[in-house]
Amino acid sequence: MAMHVRHPMWLSAAPAPGMGVFSLLFAIESIARASLATVVPLQAYAILKDEQQVSFLYTVIAMVTLAASFLVPALVRRFSRRWTYTIGVSCLIGAALSLWTYTLPGQAAGMFLRVFGTACLNITINLYIMEHIRKKDYVKNDARRLAFSTIGWTLSPYIGVWLYTNYGLAASYGWAVGWALVLLALFWILRMSETSLIRPGTLKAENPFANIGRFMRQPRLMMAWVVAFSRSCFWVTFFVYTPIMMVASGKTSEAGALVISAGNAVLVLTLVWPKIVEKQGARWAIAVSFLALAATLVGAWAAGLGNGWVVAGFLLGGCIAATGLDAIGAVPFYRAVHASERPEMTAVYRTYADASEILPTLVYGVLLTWFDLPVVFLALAFLMLLTAWMSAHFLHRRL
Repeated sequence: MAMHVRHPMWLSAAPAPGMGVFSLLFAIESIARASLATVVPLQAYAILKDEQQVSFLYTVIAMVTLAASFLVPALVRRFSRRWTYTIGVSCLIGAALSLWTYTLPGQAAGMFLRVFGTACLNITINLYIMEHIRKKDYVKNDARRLAFSTIGWTLSPYIGVWLYTNYGLAASYGWAVGWALVLLALFWILRMSETSLIRPGTLKAENPFANIGRFMRQPRLMMAWVVAFSRSCFWVTFFVYTPIMMVASGKTSEAGALVISAGNAVLVLTLVWPKIVEKQGARWAIAVSFLALAATLVGAWAAGLGNGWVVAGFLLGGCIAATGLDAIGAVPFYRAVHASERPEMTAVYRTYADASEILPTLVYGVLLTWFDLPVVFLALAFLMLLTAWMSAHFLHRRL
């Protein structure tokens, strides 16, 4: 009897992905990550019972993750982007399972896996984008990706806390794991091709930390990093300290989750920024966005701890200003990096995310020794003003 093996068509490499594919992947990833975005700091606060200790925990985890993130290019070179992306999703699943233990070691392990997994996903997907999306479409692609993720980042933080509060740990973390599995299945169905510039297992190993020097010798890459770092500092502060501030001002955990969800709902406004950039230029848009952020943060500080909803209102205004940075903040890097150095330079660039969790939380931890919680917003406002000035003076004029 003849043997006949029928190979499914989807096992072969799929056609080159476009903006729709990257938007869909990012939307599902956003649900998986956003479901725990509010749960993680609230659980850390419940375990440690002190906002200063929460700040230092975030600082330590970010420092460890920063060092580990330099290994991601080696993973890409050794195993391919496809398997590195898979490792990233697996880390998200492991993070949820670790956090499920509701212990301090489990909390720390879960926070580390969550951030390292995000680094793997961010680096690999950016490499795919730079290969498959034309340079002139970078702004449109990032704006569309973030708009697609609006539903996930709007509803999931609240859903995660609601499940956590009403149905326990299993429901909240099980929800996040389920979406991570959906993301992994979709990614492997797509089977995106590997570029000839980055062939796994063919290049000799090198010191990953040597890439920092090459990155720092390129002023355009350094300025791209500063823009991304400052933008990320706002979102880290928003996600970590807004829920804590709402609880500290006498509101419920669900109130904090609602503010986080509302802040993410404005991501749909990223769709208007490509037209603004066409008329005014990316440099102008980035500088103005940082100025607006600074103004809202000063307002949040001035409102004080006793006016939780007023502070939340100012922070939501900051989220609107930040949509401009979300839509175009990565464009300076996309346009400055050389194709042959993409894996290594992307890994160094990606350290803005880890640095934005180390430096602000470290500064906040020190400030909170003498001042009330709203001081974190004033400190962040100074950084936004500085970055606005730097963007106006040092970003490439033809950006």
